[in-house]
Amino acid sequence: MATTQRLAGSQRDRGTRAIDLSVQFGALALKNPILTASGTFGYAAEFEALTDVDALGGVVTKGISPRPRFGNPVPRMCETASGMINSIGLENVGLEGFRRDKAPYLGSLDTCAVVNFFGETFDEYVECAAGLDAIARDVGGVDALEMNISCPNIKKGGVEFGTDPHVARALVQACRQVTDLPMWVKLTPNITDIVALARAVVEGGADGLSIINTITAMGVDVRKRRPRIATVFGGLSGPAIKPIALRMVYQVARADLGVPICGIGGIATAEDVAEFLVAGATAVQVGTANFADPDCAVRIIGDLSALASELEVGRIADLIGTLRTDFEPICPK
Repeated sequence: MATTQRLAGSQRDRGTRAIDLSVQFGALALKNPILTASGTFGYAAEFEALTDVDALGGVVTKGISPRPRFGNPVPRMCETASGMINSIGLENVGLEGFRRDKAPYLGSLDTCAVVNFFGETFDEYVECAAGLDAIARDVGGVDALEMNISCPNIKKGGVEFGTDPHVARALVQACRQVTDLPMWVKLTPNITDIVALARAVVEGGADGLSIINTITAMGVDVRKRRPRIATVFGGLSGPAIKPIALRMVYQVARADLGVPICGIGGIATAEDVAEFLVAGATAVQVGTANFADPDCAVRIIGDLSALASELEVGRIADLIGTLRTDFEPICPK
């Protein structure tokens, strides 16, 4: 595709040497560490004419629930300084719609398809995990699952399950019993101790961690004296949350829980990606930036090769977990 040609040309122009961008994320071999985040890339087919989907390390789909959801009332998105607030409400086609209309396309891609899923109740989470496992066997198009226990935009489920480590452990354990697919768990930042939550879901059987989801926030239209979104509160994403996401990725990585981390939060450049890798993430997800530039994630792949060459790194995996904190003391003269 034209995007791939631009990518190759960009690397030649910059004189980059061959860089190994592949990473091993648990059982998944990714061609590069760049995935697209759930809720920002549809079911991938929507972006086919806008970017080279096959060039990505993977795509993470919109969240799937057992039955279709129509989401929250409008307005449900607003722009903020350095980001956006959304309260889409996890609108999706449901399990049967996914099986019929989405999985075949995802199965045709030359990249990993990670399906985000959720429920409003404990039993719905288990039902959805089992249903997606069956779709993976019968139709394909599902290489891994991303369990969303961290969405602030629905009144039931979601973040209610994701703030109590004991409940989260039990929920992950129940889903683990109905699927053999690699299962990542997406964690909420709206919690005091992210490490305790991460440890609990790993004990429950998580194969990977996605850190972080959006931060609960609100916007106000002072002239109308109304919230900018109908549900009042929504999830803040974009560059504004990157420092928080980096801190939480580093905290969990330092705890050495034995599973890989996928970093999420304000990623729009190759340097953003490298920061997350150095902090301890194995891969990243590009989210809000997709709305401004649908080709953003693929562009980052080319830029990441150039950055790795500049850093004299032959394998991008060699950056993972290399953060140094041994500052030399500053002595007054």
